[in-house]
Amino acid sequence: MFLVLRRLVQAVLILLGVAAITFVLLYALPADPARMIAGRSATAQTVANIRHELGLDQPMLVQFWTYLHNLLSGNLGRSYAQKTDVWTLIVARLPATLTLMLAGIVVEVVLGLMLGTIAAIRRGGLVDRVVMMASFVGVSAPQFVVALLLLYVFAVTLGWFPMSGYGTLAHVVLPATTLGVLGAGWYARMVRSAMIDVLNQDYVRTARAKGLSSRRIIFRHALPNAILPVIAMIGIDIGQFMGGVVVVEAVYGWPGIGQLAWQAIQQVDIPIIMGVTLVSALAIVIGNLLADLIAPLIDPRIRTR
Repeated sequence: MFLVLRRLVQAVLILLGVAAITFVLLYALPADPARMIAGRSATAQTVANIRHELGLDQPMLVQFWTYLHNLLSGNLGRSYAQKTDVWTLIVARLPATLTLMLAGIVVEVVLGLMLGTIAAIRRGGLVDRVVMMASFVGVSAPQFVVALLLLYVFAVTLGWFPMSGYGTLAHVVLPATTLGVLGAGWYARMVRSAMIDVLNQDYVRTARAKGLSSRRIIFRHALPNAILPVIAMIGIDIGQFMGGVVVVEAVYGWPGIGQLAWQAIQQVDIPIIMGVTLVSALAIVIGNLLADLIAPLIDPRIRTR
């Protein structure tokens, strides 16, 4: 309980810090939201009227205080361009992003655990080198390159999956695989390192001396101890996937909050940008808290304080 309360206090401070930093950065942008709304042919008076209507002509501290006051009451503001509450827009896009996030995490964890374990068992051999090279390529490859390659091979050439869209299992396969391939490289390298360290521990050598099978040693004794760093990283990935899948959502036409954020950036729609940023930061905090609570269930030696 103390851990949860402490993390809640930390979450409030983190969100306040994220809100302040993001607001200052957006305030310093040379782009003018009022000009974007009014259009290029609008007169200076029209732009000034829009700026006054939106409160953009007030000092930065006044604007930030007003935003915080609204935020504490659960109001994320109203979109400049879409004339709709930001919270309504985010909630409408949230199911799509959550679906893609969960599918991407499943793909990257399964691939990472499998490849990392194989590389650790075959340490120093050809399989180990191939897996590590593949993980390096996966980590280094740009998202749009992987996405376009998968689209060309499995959607255009083979016709196994649709090019874009949302709503069925077939639509989620390629976007989730794109995210999974990029994340699996990190998990594979992490699991390999942790597995090598665990396999050299005394209790593993004792288990071998007792005649336990290699499969039981790996899955019953080694992997549960090596998986702890993966759990912590999953907590971080939850937040990253919430707001960091802009490219993937854009390539596949996926209607998530990443695509919403990209549209808002193009239109300098500050309330939406702030809202998506805060939701992503909140997701990171919640993901890390869940990781801290789940870790003791896997390894009883860890105690929450």
